[in-house]
Amino acid sequence: MSVERSWPASSSTRSRQQAPLLRAEEAPALVQRQLTPRKWEYIIRRNLGGYLFLLPALFVFALFVWYPVILGIMMSFQSIDLINPAIWVGLKNYLHIFADPLFVIAWRNTLAFTGFALLFGYFIPIILALLLNEMRHGKSFFRLVFYLPVILPPIVTVFLWRWIYNPDSGLLNALLNLVHVASGLWLESPVTALPALVVVATWSSAGSTMLIYLAALQGVPSMLYEAAEIDGANLWARLWFITLPSIRPIMLLMLVLQIIGTMQVFIEPFTMTNGGPQNATISVLLLIYNYAFQQSDFGGASALGVILFLVLAVFALIYMRMTRSLQGD
Repeated sequence: MSVERSWPASSSTRSRQQAPLLRAEEAPALVQRQLTPRKWEYIIRRNLGGYLFLLPALFVFALFVWYPVILGIMMSFQSIDLINPAIWVGLKNYLHIFADPLFVIAWRNTLAFTGFALLFGYFIPIILALLLNEMRHGKSFFRLVFYLPVILPPIVTVFLWRWIYNPDSGLLNALLNLVHVASGLWLESPVTALPALVVVATWSSAGSTMLIYLAALQGVPSMLYEAAEIDGANLWARLWFITLPSIRPIMLLMLVLQIIGTMQVFIEPFTMTNGGPQNATISVLLLIYNYAFQQSDFGGASALGVILFLVLAVFALIYMRMTRSLQGD
């Protein structure tokens, strides 16, 4: 008959058993207390090489990003011209641009441009990427064809579409006349000028967004589609329950980036319509340009730029909140 012996627990074991569990919120404070000045000095010395390698990039980033932002905020509270020194005027620049009738018109046009761009330009790259992803032959050729407008210089795109929209000898009116549809003054009418610019912006930038979606689609595991086919799921079921949920983070990212990008539209209204006709295509950035380089009102231009910066910062915060919720899922 064997007799089991119970060995007395050692003092270290008893202390571990009797010690209370450390709560999660107390862990950072304990780590902070344990990091003595000598340990901080060791950590800094150990990572000094990495800090030195980061220093040039941080300097360039601060010089070309944070310094212009801080300078622009300071200039928005100053009266600045090219002759006299700057004078602090407080909120005078903001009150001036709020009283300008073009302020409301520019924001209305910018929001309308963003809305049209989301209505058409947001879904077109997704559809093109889905079609290309299902193709078995000629995928490289069509990838090149759809991406070709992206590599064209902006001035070439402008001249090409000004010829297409030309009311007398343009390609669009010629095609409409072939099917006996009335031609239009696309860039000369306040009703059609802004949608016409949206078409140009979508055509010139959809290719790069399509490639991003196509890369995301190719990263979806094929075993999911195989399992869905075995269960009898048709094409639309696979698209709705597998494809779109798999690329949802990329879709949310591109949605926020497209909002930020389209609210900064400048090239199309500046080069094709110059804000006309009847201020129907003047955007916020074009109004900032007019304040700075046509009226020499750099304080008003800076104030309008600060307002645009704050609006875009709101969308950036929304994006960060959305990414946090996705990571939580």
